[in-house]
Amino acid sequence: MLYLHCTQKLLKRLKPEVVEAGCSTTKLGNWYATVLSWRPQVAMLVNERTLVPVLMPLAPAANLAERIPGALADILAAHGVPDSIIESEVSQMQAIKYARTQNRSVVGIMTQFAYLAEAYRVGNRNNDLVALSLRLAHTPCSPLYSGPVFPDRALKELTVA
Repeated sequence: MLYLHCTQKLLKRLKPEVVEAGCSTTKLGNWYATVLSWRPQVAMLVNERTLVPVLMPLAPAANLAERIPGALADILAAHGVPDSIIESEVSQMQAIKYARTQNRSVVGIMTQFAYLAEAYRVGNRNNDLVALSLRLAHTPCSPLYSGPVFPDRALKELTVA
């Protein structure tokens, strides 16, 4: 089971049943999500443990939860995560519950990623969300300063061990 902590902006758009937050059963843990008001709109997910970002099309918003495992699998594969870990993560994401954001640090990182993504997409002519996600994952993040510093390195440490 995966708990997806959504910003108020995304919750208003999706109108899901919101539950009390719990602990995800996936190895990566909980994910946070917001919406980027681009044309077309984009959903940005950020992992709470590693701060790895995942950008994916928001539309159709009604089946966002069904499309998250596939988008995550694409990003993990692009980062070189072993197939066995990707399969395990995807299989445990078959049940997704929506919750409100709780970790203000992750929400702050999402805000910074949104600013950076806006700047980076200017040079990204074909709007490749995987490439943009990978570029954001190599941004130093202050919550990771005591360890790997970069989200892509934090992901590698977590999935290699």
